[in-house]
Amino acid sequence: MIAQMNGILSKSTTQYLIIDISGIGYEVIAPLSTFYALPEENENVSLHIYTHVREDALMLFGFHTILEKDLFIMLKSVSGIGPKLAINILSGMGTQELLDAIALGDAPRLRSIPGVGKKTAERIALELKDKAAGMREKLEIAPLPSLDDKDRMVVEDAVSALLNLGYPAKSAKNAVEKVAAMTEDISLETLIKKALKNLV
Repeated sequence: MIAQMNGILSKSTTQYLIIDISGIGYEVIAPLSTFYALPEENENVSLHIYTHVREDALMLFGFHTILEKDLFIMLKSVSGIGPKLAINILSGMGTQELLDAIALGDAPRLRSIPGVGKKTAERIALELKDKAAGMREKLEIAPLPSLDDKDRMVVEDAVSALLNLGYPAKSAKNAVEKVAAMTEDISLETLIKKALKNLV
């Protein structure tokens, strides 16, 4: 099995990549998160690879980070999710946001991804919630706040407000969730004020 590739990025499209290794071009399918992290064509590239073997084909899936690959493998373990749908899910949401949504068992958020129906979203939320939470712990990501739907909407509104102020998405999200985890009074004004202090 091919686990990693180091070569020349001969061609890059949103549908597939071609990696040239010693004159042989390997076709690799990658999520958008990997596509946007690629170097220019004809430059060196290194990708984590998942080799998918079928009776009639051998397909290579490439990932910029090991987390993307681990999420892909985890998604593919769910009944009804093949490698192409797993790639589509990774392309439809940021890697960290996807991991958080699964760890929260947030089926409605997963349903917002094109191609993911209600039953598929519910299966992902049910079957992978504990695995995703364990993955977050290994990565030492701040614990997720335990929120009801109303409070979660307030958290999302606070993150949006910080994004509008020009803060990076990851920093804004981490700051708001950190405040929400330690604050009993989850109001929009409180979250924004306290999160801004963490961002200073």
